[in-house]
Amino acid sequence: MITVVVLSERLDAVLPAAALPALRAAKAVYAGEGVPLEFWSSLGVDGPAPAVVEDGAVVITTSADAYPDAQVITTLEPMGAALLDAAAVMHRLRSPGGCPWDAEQDHQSLRQYLVEETFELLEAIEDGDRAAMREELGDVLLQVLFHARVAAEDSGDPFDIDAVASELVAKLVGRHPHVFEGHDPAVHDATSQQHRWEELKQVEKRRESSVDGVALGQPAVALAAKLVQRTKRAGFPVDLLPEGDDTGTTLFAVTALSKLAGEDPETELRQVCRRFAANVREAEAKARAEGVESLTAEDWRRFLPS
Repeated sequence: MITVVVLSERLDAVLPAAALPALRAAKAVYAGEGVPLEFWSSLGVDGPAPAVVEDGAVVITTSADAYPDAQVITTLEPMGAALLDAAAVMHRLRSPGGCPWDAEQDHQSLRQYLVEETFELLEAIEDGDRAAMREELGDVLLQVLFHARVAAEDSGDPFDIDAVASELVAKLVGRHPHVFEGHDPAVHDATSQQHRWEELKQVEKRRESSVDGVALGQPAVALAAKLVQRTKRAGFPVDLLPEGDDTGTTLFAVTALSKLAGEDPETELRQVCRRFAANVREAEAKARAEGVESLTAEDWRRFLPS
């Protein structure tokens, strides 16, 4: 039997470790499709692959299609390799000769899609739909790639996807000294890590307030919960939280109590909303099945699940 070693198109002349025993024992080593001549010496190639390869030989190539009966050893792609393809596709779409619609977009016009795709991902997570999660994660990734590609064209302050990724790496490493520097006495469990993360972030961003950096544009329930979380960490007394009988203050108080109890009020409210929507649909379906098109208050009471 012959052995075919399939190289990665990204890793040039890097051989997989699993191929070394076969190469050492090979009667001959041949270069197949896609292996440039300049790599032959470093790969130990004896010559180009003949039309008929004898048993015991090894063929190094970038495709095993021509050797259907061979033992195939593949080179594992580096983690995240497909992200390079995604970035390349985005670059092509945005470049001259690409997609006219993509070329017209800017950060402002793309905002709605970022919000929509994020909520679609959230819905897939709540539904436990793995296939939808995979798709929606891709759609959110597209938004990141798209915004980074648009940013690369800015004449005053350009940056690209590599700058975004590099800044993320620096942030993750800097905020996890217990992982990347070997030890951080302030971190001994998940809770202490959360506190440490906020401390390091406050120093890093030179924040003067415990609520600096809270996105005020997020949904109100999530915003209230985040403010309560931040102020609690700063030692803010619970009895000083807003009080009153108006609707907004009442909603804030309910949100605060939920967050202080260790719950996520945004998630809790969303679950109630989803159950309510499902019950409404069920009641309407039951009504239609009985020929009722316009539901009265009494019909709603009759058809709505208890």
